[in-house]
Amino acid sequence: MSTTVPPLDIANVQGDILAGLPKKVQHYLLFQIDDDVQAFRQRLKLLIPLITTTPQVQDDRAKIAAAKKAATEQGKPAPLVKLSGINISFSHSGLVKLGITDDLGDAAFAKGQFADSATLADPGSTDANGNFVPNWIPAFKNPIHGVVLVSGDSELTVTATQAIVNGIFNIGAHNATMHEVLTIKGQVRPKDEKGHEHFGFLDGISQPAVKDFDTKPNPGQETVRQGVILCGRENDIVAGSNPPVPVVRPAWALDGSFLALRYLFQLVPEFNTFLKDNAIKASGLTPEQGSELLGARLVGRWKSGAPIDLFPLQDNPTAGVDAQQNNKFRYDFPDDPHTQDRCPFAAHTRKTNPRADLEDLGISTENRRIIRRGVQFGPEVTPDEAKSGKTKLGRGLIFAAYQSNIVNGFQFIQQSWANNTGFPIQKNPIVPGFDPIIGQQSNLAPRTLSGTDPNNQGANLSLPTEWVVPKGGEYFFAPSIPALKSKFAL
Repeated sequence: MSTTVPPLDIANVQGDILAGLPKKVQHYLLFQIDDDVQAFRQRLKLLIPLITTTPQVQDDRAKIAAAKKAATEQGKPAPLVKLSGINISFSHSGLVKLGITDDLGDAAFAKGQFADSATLADPGSTDANGNFVPNWIPAFKNPIHGVVLVSGDSELTVTATQAIVNGIFNIGAHNATMHEVLTIKGQVRPKDEKGHEHFGFLDGISQPAVKDFDTKPNPGQETVRQGVILCGRENDIVAGSNPPVPVVRPAWALDGSFLALRYLFQLVPEFNTFLKDNAIKASGLTPEQGSELLGARLVGRWKSGAPIDLFPLQDNPTAGVDAQQNNKFRYDFPDDPHTQDRCPFAAHTRKTNPRADLEDLGISTENRRIIRRGVQFGPEVTPDEAKSGKTKLGRGLIFAAYQSNIVNGFQFIQQSWANNTGFPIQKNPIVPGFDPIIGQQSNLAPRTLSGTDPNNQGANLSLPTEWVVPKGGEYFFAPSIPALKSKFAL
């Protein structure tokens, strides 16, 4: 790639990456390209004009904001604005199928997530040939060449938009150019649970701001250089290089981004039962409050989104939804860096974004930042499930995260932070333990973490269950609009 990179034109970037496709419903159409690759590439040319770009997302979000404002002024409920969005990404096997053999400079992408599942410590077993096989659903155990994201205001809109995509590629017809492997369907949770994942915690708060795109970051929101998210731009570096070395990528990869997709099931009744059975006992706390406090210390936030680093013993729902407050903290303890008074070292939000735990040691976390764009799936917990404490219906999170380098980003966060009992570092003699939400144990031994009881911080809490269960996933590359036109389509 030339050393001279033109300024970022956001019209070249697919809309889900920097701005996030607006959605109440989102489908992920996982596909395989059929044998007539030339026909697929010709059909892809017809899809490109329908792909939602970043400026189009900004326009859609402006329409939503205007509708909400007008409704508020009239004292009416905000209406749903009818809209839809389409993005497309390709796996490494999909690029090979298309005859695109350029090295994109990402080892995890080239290997694929199925082969990476042992590195991530996904549950699984070893087959007769000594190969690790994750406990994934069958659809994810075969090659997936790509994914089409279809989002919108309702299931009706998204289904109709997906039908247009199906028609372009003749899916289901005798002259099909690709076929559906699986469509996984996500939906935002209803009413007061909007924005909350299925354990009940407000999600998507701690996103990085991207330099020269997010020009008004909120207090505590880290601004990262464009190359952390977009390939070919400033600070797009080789994994582990010190001093940083720019990744050598083909010119057409500029302004693309890697998508880590995970199909994560959540055992909500079991999680809630654990919180109830292990409620923190402290003076003045009811059992229900002790249960809520334990959940907050496992996650690092109260269900409202309020960070426990600021509100360690009592929720503050107003602060939880206030962007001026809910990210303005650092986990900094200048007097005693070994204390877990406010937040356990292994709390989920601290494991995945350690802030001062590394920054105060002079270690930058910029290239570990990812932009999350996932959505929940599945029904609400039924009364029968709540009563029995057993999951009977599938629900969870379609985790989707963008970065310029999967090895630097998603893979590192999962393997070296969430699964690493010694992280955050330099907390001796304390062993932080596993991330209780997404941390995975490579064997069947129970996970543990320390610091959940503020009155007995040295005690370890045993976690008998992994409440987040991966059932599939893949790594994809989301090309820029110019690359789709010049490299992928005919």
